[in-house]
Amino acid sequence: MPKKYGVKEKDLVVSHILNLVLTGKLRSGDRVDRNEIAAGLGVSRVPIQEALVQLEHDGVVSTRYHRGAFVERFDEATVLEHHELDGLLNGIASARAAAGPTPRILGQLDGLLRSLRTAKDSRTFSETAAEYRRTVNDEYAGPRLHAMIRASQGLVPRVFWMTYQGSREDMLPFYEDETAAIHRRDPEAARGACVGRSYLMAQTMLAELFRRGVFAPPDDVSRVVAEPLRVIAEAQAVRAEPSLAL
Repeated sequence: MPKKYGVKEKDLVVSHILNLVLTGKLRSGDRVDRNEIAAGLGVSRVPIQEALVQLEHDGVVSTRYHRGAFVERFDEATVLEHHELDGLLNGIASARAAAGPTPRILGQLDGLLRSLRTAKDSRTFSETAAEYRRTVNDEYAGPRLHAMIRASQGLVPRVFWMTYQGSREDMLPFYEDETAAIHRRDPEAARGACVGRSYLMAQTMLAELFRRGVFAPPDDVSRVVAEPLRVIAEAQAVRAEPSLAL
């Protein structure tokens, strides 16, 4: 596989292993074959070891002395947990923003929200959403919170949302809610918007993993389809309340 210039080899290995997990090529309990990865990516064992250390820290793999690295439990509950943590941790920073917004931050978030509203494709929306999160986190998250947020994003692949056609329609209401909450200095509402967004992301990603056959679909398949729609409907109903206006 040709190397991607400007991308650290360790990060390349991390993305590769996560892709194997998310496509079902590596499943819970499977051993990570370092030699196969080294040959496939054309890297040494050093970045592979660095990647495994990060993935173990993120809860994706576990290492066993003299036996190697193995994929940790990866199931519906794991995906939900990763997204739940992502929502809660980003919610801490967003709540802090709502408790003490500055004109500079409000102006930046308003500009980013306008860009989210006018995004023409999923990639543009995803990149702008990532910039929105960085704007809040860089200002209101300390080093420890930053590190925890990065770890929580291990199973929240950005490439999925860059190609998911419904990202703008599904996620925009939550950014609308979050921005409105920060403007009116409502920390709990800002936190809730982050949690709701991550929960919907989890449900959407699970539906895709069921479709791919990575997970066996539940008995009640309609729940997987209906749950994201319910979350969207609740978010839109809350947005309709006059108190949420900027």
